[in-house]
Amino acid sequence: MATKAWVSKQKRRAELVGRYAEIRRQLKKEKNFAALAKLPRDSSPTRSHNRCQLTGRSKGVLRKFKVSRIMLRELALAGKIPGVKKASW
Repeated sequence: MATKAWVSKQKRRAELVGRYAEIRRQLKKEKNFAALAKLPRDSSPTRSHNRCQLTGRSKGVLRKFKVSRIMLRELALAGKIPGVKKASW
């Protein structure tokens, strides 16, 4: 499980990305890269990383469900994700 600091840092980054999105789009359109470089580093969308919403795990996160593969399996077996069931063929 990820530490609370990592999870809170990721949430802060996501907030900054949203706050500066319009400003970044405008500066890129104007090709004003000097002003773009002065914005906070964490406001860049490439610095954000997908994390599991339940555990904070950073690896093996499925985008569609926003949970890690481990939590997806547990939730699916418990029947808490609609339309997902164990495959058998």
